[in-house]
Amino acid sequence: MTAPDITFETTEDRALGGRLTLRQPKRGHRFGHDAILLAAATPAAGGETAVELGAGVGAAGLALAHRVPGLRVVLAEIDPALAALAQHNAARNAMADRVRAVACDVTAPDLAARLGLAPASVDAVLMNPPFNDAERQNMSPYAARRRAHVGDAQTLPHWVAAAAGLLRLQGTLSLIWRADGLDAVRAALSGAFGDLAVREVYPRPGKPAIRVLVRAVKGGGAVAAALPGLTLADDEGRPSDAAEAVLRHGAALI
Repeated sequence: MTAPDITFETTEDRALGGRLTLRQPKRGHRFGHDAILLAAATPAAGGETAVELGAGVGAAGLALAHRVPGLRVVLAEIDPALAALAQHNAARNAMADRVRAVACDVTAPDLAARLGLAPASVDAVLMNPPFNDAERQNMSPYAARRRAHVGDAQTLPHWVAAAAGLLRLQGTLSLIWRADGLDAVRAALSGAFGDLAVREVYPRPGKPAIRVLVRAVKGGGAVAAALPGLTLADDEGRPSDAAEAVLRHGAALI
């Protein structure tokens, strides 16, 4: 399959233990564990519609579509070249009939229309917003990678508002964020969302969490749940059975 007409070098890489083949930039923003964890933590069913905000080359949305046959997925990505790669990847993995990519800014006021959707109609939104702080972390020399990873204090509230505008009542938002930023996530969700469920992700036993996977319900109540944590590797650095089930075999984390 011919890659889209882009001006940078790409590589073709495997995800989910080879179940997905994804073309992505050789340098700059590349998919990793976060995308697969996010897909695993997103509840969805065949016949529903899900939207991935900030999709990049589509790793999370395509992993979700692979796990849930019959699910329709829209991949929203601000970079037209990455959106083109995402559409290529949908076709490369035989999912172009139900997965489509759209180049657009997820904070646009008419986001639903740009995605070809009715407002407040989507069943699930998943997103991995830029969560690094330029004042705390070194920034990448690659502009696309900076845009994908570095945000400011308004990034998360703006993305949450975009998700709220897309979702139907009782639709679910799933997101992944820095573990030390959980309070900011709770604050951003406090208006339109409730029924929060939080799962911490640990690199090894006894180490602090590095990520949180958060699920929230539009119009949900005040109930909050702490889900069992996920440890990625043992003390020797070998992948845990639980992590392998998710990252290589596509198991859900619901």
